Amino acid sequence: MTPRSCSRLVPCPRSEAETVLTVRYFAGARAAAGGVSSESVAAGTLEELAQVLVDRHGERLGMVMKAASFLVDGLSCHDRQSALPSGATVDILPPFAGG
Repeated sequence: MTPRSCSRLVPCPRSEAETVLTVRYFAGARAAAGGVSSESVAAGTLEELAQVLVDRHGERLGMVMKAASFLVDGLSCHDRQSALPSGATVDILPPFAGG
């Protein structure tokens, strides 16, 4: 069985405007984002999303995101240049102790 990943996502067509996403923070990512559990963000790729979030919350969150895993609508995503579907939910999961 092949693991599901973001490469299997079919991005929705989008205009020149960036895609609006829901970002959810877990564990250390939530702490690094100042306790925010979720928020709306406009970005077209994970790379753009990371930059917007660092600009918004600071480099501490940037450091967490360098080691974090990302889920896009529940699918693991490792390609930071992959287009994100409009309305997607992106979960930021830092490494957890013990695994």
